[in-house]
Amino acid sequence: MITSVYPVIMTDDPGSVASFFCTHFGFEAVFSSDWYVSLNADGHEIAFLRSGHETIPAGHRAAPGVTAPGLLVNIEVDDVDAVAERLIAGGVPVLQPLRSEDFGQRHIIVEAPGGIMVDVITPIPFTGEHPGG
Repeated sequence: MITSVYPVIMTDDPGSVASFFCTHFGFEAVFSSDWYVSLNADGHEIAFLRSGHETIPAGHRAAPGVTAPGLLVNIEVDDVDAVAERLIAGGVPVLQPLRSEDFGQRHIIVEAPGGIMVDVITPIPFTGEHPGG
């Protein structure tokens, strides 16, 4: 029986990435060390692991300063406009400005420490054709 499923994101600096998610999205640390930080927000879990840590098989460890390319974390919120305002006021780098998509999302993409992209989303009504038909 599965009791939990959550992403563990490998990064060069788990502490700063975890701090970003705590500061901007209300997560709280449930475990924290210099190589691994586990966060929870209302039952939603995410964790960050130092990408070069010895618990990672040698062939999969990243060099210092390297984060997995193309990594994107989606966070759905009730009011993306309010969250976007807070992120921008907090100096968080914006990769894609706040916009509404015809496929049913209003979102902003920002950059967390280590180059991790965070897509903050509020679902909205579809205004175009749904992808895939």
